[in-house]
Amino acid sequence: MTENEIRERFYARRRQSVPAAREFAEGAVADWGFAHRRDDVLLCVSELVTNALLHGVPPGRGFLLRMGLCDGAVLRVEVQDSGGGVPGIAGVRGAGDEGGRGLLLVEAMADKWGVGERDPGKAVWCEFVCPGPS
Repeated sequence: MTENEIRERFYARRRQSVPAAREFAEGAVADWGFAHRRDDVLLCVSELVTNALLHGVPPGRGFLLRMGLCDGAVLRVEVQDSGGGVPGIAGVRGAGDEGGRGLLLVEAMADKWGVGERDPGKAVWCEFVCPGPS
């Protein structure tokens, strides 16, 4: 995949990183002219970043949010962390259960998603097909 533009930002392991990452992503979405997928992208950024903070970032470390515009038609979001394990979609959840739905939302909103290996850690990504700027 040829990436025409890449933006990335490193965040510390703290709650304030979630809204900061959303703001960063919102700027990229607006600059690249893909407002028609804005809500989907921002929801997925929030979920991937929250998963990294809760499950993938060891104390004293952080995570990298990387966004790429590929050939003007695919917006890729990637969150890299140094934690172990491979995230997956949780099984059936009860109405009163908290959490466990983040990747289910990513799967529903994004056109593709997956997990790649890094050393150390992993990169969880999702993509949004954008047929043309809005």
